[in-house]
Amino acid sequence: EKRISELNNLKSDYPNLADKIFPISADANDYLRNFCQGDWRFKRAIVFLDPYGMQVKWNTIEAIAKTQAIDLWILFPLGVAVNRLLRKDGKISEPVKQRLDEMFGTQDWFEAFFKEKERRSLFDIQRGFEKTANLDSIAEYFNKRLESVFAGVARNPLKLHNSKNNPLYLLCFAIGNPNPKAKGLALKLANHILQMR
Repeated sequence: EKRISELNNLKSDYPNLADKIFPISADANDYLRNFCQGDWRFKRAIVFLDPYGMQVKWNTIEAIAKTQAIDLWILFPLGVAVNRLLRKDGKISEPVKQRLDEMFGTQDWFEAFFKEKERRSLFDIQRGFEKTANLDSIAEYFNKRLESVFAGVARNPLKLHNSKNNPLYLLCFAIGNPNPKAKGLALKLANHILQMR
């Protein structure tokens, strides 16, 4: 509620835009999936998703892509959440697995990020898993997931670092419009923006 009142103050800060400012208090996933329903043939939009952690669910991303009219900029929680949750031994709690499943929209992330490992002792063989993923492979995996639902995806997502140079987020771009000219232009612009450092 406090945040909504702060956002409502934007109307007085920008009186010439007041009729276009609509702060909404709702779950962003629910709101966006509802927003994406309907006729998008004569409309275009850009959505910028700046989630807190892993709050954006894959079915929200799919709903955006399905419109074929919305372009997406998303801050993927590369180092701030995903990489930290992928334990080196592959022992990930069920609630965390479920959150990763919802964020990636599939369970095959586990096979992409871990390999089976055997440890032999004097008396037996112990089977387990070992993390093979690094920040680059996680970034590539997420970008490929975007490619599976969008008409086009910028190939050079931008890693955003903190003051100690640790990667926190990955800024990704995806275009919904399958028109070759629109796709080409949007990707050219996005790639240019993503190369600016």
